[in-house]
Amino acid sequence: MHLQKVYTALLTADLAAAEDWYTKLLGRGPDNRPMATLVQWELFDQGGLALSTDDEIAGRGVMFFYVADVAAERRRLEGLGIVLGDDIAGDYSTLAQVRDPDGNLLTLATPPSRPFPPA
Repeated sequence: MHLQKVYTALLTADLAAAEDWYTKLLGRGPDNRPMATLVQWELFDQGGLALSTDDEIAGRGVMFFYVADVAAERRRLEGLGIVLGDDIAGDYSTLAQVRDPDGNLLTLATPPSRPFPPA
């Protein structure tokens, strides 16, 4: 398989509300709106985030973000009304979690302090 791009897709019951929330989280609006039920952010050359509607299974997603500084992100997000949970000491970095309006779990983490063991 030769991958061109990967999107993490999270499902929401209310696309407009989710778009507003993720616009705050990411600091900008979506880049693409391929159809009425889908918005996309281009986060990197080969990866992005997609939000789509699905009332039946919305809120069961999980996403992990590495950020340069969890404490700085905490302060920025709190100013926007998004409150992260307490810091969690991980084996490789500091983590903090928040649920989006649908209940999808997002974890913010500092970059790993050392390489992960090989699989």
